[in-house]
Amino acid sequence: MAQTIREVMTPDPVMMAAGFPIADAARRMKDRNIGDVLVLDGTAVCGVVTDRDIVVRAVAEDRDPKTTTLSDICSRDLVTVSPDDSAEAALELMRSHALRRLPVVDRGTPVGIVSIGDVATVREAGSALSDISNATPNS
Repeated sequence: MAQTIREVMTPDPVMMAAGFPIADAARRMKDRNIGDVLVLDGTAVCGVVTDRDIVVRAVAEDRDPKTTTLSDICSRDLVTVSPDDSAEAALELMRSHALRRLPVVDRGTPVGIVSIGDVATVREAGSALSDISNATPNS
């Protein structure tokens, strides 16, 4: 039986309003030991910001992390999945769009995030990607 996104996703993703400064997002990522934040316009997901986005789109461009907002640097061309979609469908979307993570949205409400590592830890236990994804991060 095919696994659903609900079975492999990380529930309760960190979500922040588009107007928040990226410094706040970076602190939240550090505190939660994560690499991404869903960006909200009201209650709808309008983008995603990753730790790499903060480095490449802000720090490397000498932008002030206290005044640069999530909206200024987030990825807006979102590809999302439903909790009831299959893990296989998510992998195919990741492949075809060259993405490492997908927001999980249920009837317009963000409910989780699924990463390539989430899928690997369940589907390919013991693989290198699974081992890396499950490893304790170095801080």
